[in-house]
Amino acid sequence: MAPGSALIPRLMDLSPGTEALRYCFALPAHPESVAGARRLTKDRLEEWRLCGETYDAAVLIVSELVTNAVVHTASARVVCELRCSGGRLRVSVQDQGHQPGGPRLSLTADDEHGRGLLLVDSMSAAWGSLDAGNGSGRIVWAELPYGGTERSC
Repeated sequence: MAPGSALIPRLMDLSPGTEALRYCFALPAHPESVAGARRLTKDRLEEWRLCGETYDAAVLIVSELVTNAVVHTASARVVCELRCSGGRLRVSVQDQGHQPGGPRLSLTADDEHGRGLLLVDSMSAAWGSLDAGNGSGRIVWAELPYGGTERSC
Protein backbone atom coordinates (compact mmCIF):
# COMPACT_ATOMS: atom_id res chain seq x y z
CA MET A 1 0.00 0.00 0.00
CA ALA A 2 1.43 3.38 -0.98
CA PRO A 3 1.65 6.17 1.60
CA GLY A 4 -1.70 7.85 1.93
CA SER A 5 -3.56 5.37 -0.28
CA ALA A 6 -5.87 4.32 2.56
CA LEU A 7 -7.08 7.88 2.98
CA ILE A 8 -10.67 8.24 4.08
CA PRO A 9 -10.97 12.01 4.53
CA ARG A 10 -14.35 12.34 6.21
CA LEU A 11 -16.52 9.86 8.02
CA MET A 12 -20.00 10.91 8.97
CA ASP A 13 -21.23 9.91 12.40
CA LEU A 14 -24.85 8.91 12.81
CA SER A 15 -25.37 11.63 15.42
CA PRO A 16 -26.62 14.92 14.02
CA GLY A 17 -24.00 17.66 13.83
CA THR A 18 -20.96 15.45 14.39
CA GLU A 19 -18.17 14.82 11.95
CA ALA A 20 -14.95 12.87 12.30
CA LEU A 21 -11.79 13.31 10.26
CA ARG A 22 -9.61 10.29 9.56
CA TYR A 23 -6.32 9.81 7.72
CA CYS A 24 -4.38 6.57 7.41
CA PHE A 25 -1.05 5.79 5.75
CA ALA A 26 1.37 2.86 5.57
CA LEU A 27 5.15 3.03 5.31
CA PRO A 28 7.93 0.45 5.12
CA ALA A 29 9.32 -0.43 8.55
CA HIS A 30 12.65 1.31 7.90
CA PRO A 31 14.33 4.04 9.95
CA GLU A 32 13.93 6.48 7.04
CA SER A 33 10.15 6.11 7.30
CA VAL A 34 10.06 7.97 10.62
CA ALA A 35 10.74 11.27 8.83
CA GLY A 36 8.10 10.39 6.25
CA ALA A 37 5.56 9.70 8.99
CA ARG A 38 6.30 13.09 10.59
CA ARG A 39 5.92 14.85 7.22
CA LEU A 40 2.61 13.12 6.40
CA THR A 41 1.29 13.91 9.90
CA LYS A 42 2.29 17.58 9.67
CA ASP A 43 0.72 17.93 6.23
CA ARG A 44 -2.59 16.41 7.34
CA LEU A 45 -2.83 18.36 10.60
CA GLU A 46 -2.11 21.57 8.71
CA GLU A 47 -4.83 20.69 6.20
CA TRP A 48 -7.21 20.13 9.11
CA ARG A 49 -6.02 23.47 10.55
CA LEU A 50 -5.10 21.80 13.80
CA CYS A 51 -2.16 23.67 15.28
CA GLY A 52 -0.59 24.72 18.55
CA GLU A 53 0.31 22.31 21.32
CA THR A 54 -1.77 19.47 19.91
CA TYR A 55 0.03 19.73 16.56
CA ASP A 56 3.46 19.65 18.17
CA ALA A 57 2.57 16.79 20.51
CA ALA A 58 0.97 14.73 17.73
CA VAL A 59 4.03 15.03 15.49
CA LEU A 60 6.33 13.97 18.33
CA ILE A 61 4.05 11.07 19.32
CA VAL A 62 3.86 9.79 15.73
CA SER A 63 7.64 9.97 15.56
CA GLU A 64 8.07 7.99 18.80
CA LEU A 65 5.47 5.34 18.00
CA VAL A 66 6.72 4.76 14.44
CA THR A 67 10.30 4.59 15.73
CA ASN A 68 9.27 1.98 18.30
CA ALA A 69 7.46 -0.07 15.66
CA VAL A 70 10.53 0.02 13.39
CA VAL A 71 13.12 -0.70 16.10
CA HIS A 72 11.32 -3.17 18.35
CA THR A 73 9.29 -5.33 15.97
CA ALA A 74 9.82 -7.67 13.06
CA SER A 75 7.57 -5.68 10.74
CA ALA A 76 7.78 -5.09 7.02
CA ARG A 77 5.51 -2.06 7.29
CA VAL A 78 3.80 0.16 9.84
CA VAL A 79 0.37 1.74 9.52
CA CYS A 80 -0.44 5.07 11.14
CA GLU A 81 -3.91 6.49 11.64
CA LEU A 82 -4.93 9.99 12.72
CA ARG A 83 -8.53 10.40 13.83
CA CYS A 84 -10.04 13.65 15.01
CA SER A 85 -13.44 13.52 16.67
CA GLY A 86 -15.23 14.68 19.78
CA GLY A 87 -12.56 17.13 20.94
CA ARG A 88 -9.78 14.52 20.73
CA LEU A 89 -7.08 13.62 18.26
CA ARG A 90 -6.24 9.92 18.36
CA VAL A 91 -2.92 8.74 16.93
CA SER A 92 -2.41 5.02 16.43
CA VAL A 93 0.42 3.00 14.94
CA GLN A 94 0.09 -0.66 14.00
CA ASP A 95 3.05 -2.96 13.50
CA GLN A 96 3.10 -6.52 12.16
CA GLY A 97 4.86 -8.26 15.00
CA HIS A 98 5.63 -7.52 18.60
CA GLN A 99 7.55 -8.82 21.55
CA PRO A 100 5.60 -10.41 24.41
CA GLY A 101 4.32 -7.94 26.98
CA GLY A 102 3.97 -4.97 24.67
CA PRO A 103 5.48 -1.52 25.09
CA ARG A 104 6.78 -0.54 28.53
CA LEU A 105 7.72 2.76 30.11
CA SER A 106 11.32 3.18 31.23
CA LEU A 107 11.55 2.93 35.00
CA THR A 108 14.93 4.63 35.38
CA ALA A 109 16.92 7.20 33.47
CA ASP A 110 19.56 4.53 32.80
CA ASP A 111 17.21 2.28 30.80
CA GLU A 112 18.31 2.11 27.18
CA HIS A 113 14.74 1.85 25.83
CA GLY A 114 11.34 3.16 26.93
CA ARG A 115 12.11 6.84 27.38
CA GLY A 116 10.13 7.72 24.24
CA LEU A 117 7.05 6.25 25.85
CA LEU A 118 7.62 8.56 28.82
CA LEU A 119 7.23 11.44 26.36
CA VAL A 120 4.08 9.87 24.93
CA ASP A 121 2.73 9.39 28.45
CA SER A 122 3.45 12.97 29.50
CA MET A 123 2.09 14.58 26.31
CA SER A 124 -1.11 12.58 25.88
CA ALA A 125 -4.36 12.46 27.82
CA ALA A 126 -4.32 8.66 27.51
CA TRP A 127 -2.36 5.98 25.68
CA GLY A 128 -2.20 2.21 25.49
CA SER A 129 -1.75 -0.80 23.29
CA LEU A 130 -3.72 -3.79 22.13
CA ASP A 131 -3.20 -6.83 19.95
CA ALA A 132 -4.35 -6.17 16.40
CA GLY A 133 -5.89 -9.65 16.25
CA ASN A 134 -5.10 -12.82 14.33
CA GLY A 135 -1.42 -12.49 15.24
CA SER A 136 -1.14 -9.48 12.95
CA GLY A 137 0.77 -7.26 15.37
CA ARG A 138 0.03 -4.60 17.91
CA ILE A 139 -1.64 -1.21 17.85
CA VAL A 140 -0.21 1.50 20.10
CA TRP A 141 -2.39 4.59 20.44
CA ALA A 142 -2.42 7.96 22.16
CA GLU A 143 -5.15 10.56 22.54
CA LEU A 144 -4.70 14.31 22.72
CA PRO A 145 -7.34 16.90 23.57
CA TYR A 146 -7.51 20.02 21.47
CA GLY A 147 -9.04 23.26 22.51
CA GLY A 148 -9.18 27.03 22.41
CA THR A 149 -6.38 28.04 20.03
CA GLU A 150 -6.93 25.15 17.66
CA ARG A 151 -9.63 24.70 15.09
CA SER A 152 -12.27 22.15 16.03
CA CYS A 153 -12.23 19.12 13.75
